[in-house]
Amino acid sequence: MTRIRRAILSCFDKTGIVEFAELLREFDVELISTAGTMRTLSEAGVDVTNIEDYTGVQELMDGRVKTLDAKVHAGLLGVRESKVHSEQLQAEGYEWIDMVVVNFQALDALIARPDITLDEVVDRIDIGGVAMVRSGAKNFRHVAVVVSPDRYSEVSHDLRAHDGAISFTMRSNLAREAFEATAAYDRVVADYLKSVEPVERP
Repeated sequence: MTRIRRAILSCFDKTGIVEFAELLREFDVELISTAGTMRTLSEAGVDVTNIEDYTGVQELMDGRVKTLDAKVHAGLLGVRESKVHSEQLQAEGYEWIDMVVVNFQALDALIARPDITLDEVVDRIDIGGVAMVRSGAKNFRHVAVVVSPDRYSEVSHDLRAHDGAISFTMRSNLAREAFEATAAYDRVVADYLKSVEPVERP
């Protein structure tokens, strides 16, 4: 059973995130967060580390690059029982990441706006969050991935029932939901791009 010691939180929909983060802190989980979610948590008095401070790399290109970092994805993707993975992680000074709490901006409402431009939609396409969700879900034997505030209550119950750990059944169910979420997200993007006619810039 995976005990949650470190979690990354990056949520467009911040419903319930303060209460969920407070529960994680009750189990001494180290919280790492991107700027917007960190602001919400910090204002509520929750102890949280900025992702920039964790990785040692500042956000780049207007925030397009902030979680696409080896320290993040090695911590998510590494197989814990693999001696090679553990040794490589330690050699780089990285740490395991046991939970990802990420949800995406709903693009449907954005795309439905009559004044929206192709460039504006493209600029909102989530890359880093989707990548973290996929990395964590791929490694569900060790990582719990929560993509909806609707799941906070059930995950909280599982954490309490297992003294700060997440059961295999819960992790595998969460992984399925995570891949369903990324598939649906990509479908929205693909359908939108099929519906517009991009114009090449001069």
